Amino acid sequence: MGLNMLVAFDDSDNAMRAIEFIVKTFNPESRVTLFYVIQDSIALCDMNSPELTPYFLTQQSAFCALEEKKKELVNEAMQKAKGMLTGAGFKEKNIETKIEKKQNGVARDIINEAHSGYDLVVIGRRGLSGIMEFILGSVSQKVLQSAKDISVLIVN
Repeated sequence: MGLNMLVAFDDSDNAMRAIEFIVKTFNPESRVTLFYVIQDSIALCDMNSPELTPYFLTQQSAFCALEEKKKELVNEAMQKAKGMLTGAGFKEKNIETKIEKKQNGVARDIINEAHSGYDLVVIGRRGLSGIMEFILGSVSQKVLQSAKDISVLIVN
């Protein structure tokens, strides 16, 4: 019997390395949920108010187009990850994708989801420089520090 894993996912190389690690390491009977926290930009894209600056109005459509492209890239990456998992013997019925709007911050949203019955959180390590990681922190670092009563695996 396998684990019930929550994979903090995005369209990065780090996320794909986490999938590669899962494929090589874990029982294909495991359940895998690919979990992506998306910025709630819908409200920003729907804004149409005279108070908005002319600059914002001219840039709004470009911003919203970028957000749509980001969603497409994440969906494509999720499909690729599902293909890698099924190709390694994981059952399609045991692979789920979840895209949730950011509520409390990416790390906190991952932790909140993790407490929904998962055995393990798998997350790729970000490639921030040492100083940037120190100043900003990273999602993986925040998840690791905040996780209570759940195991966290950070894949390099």
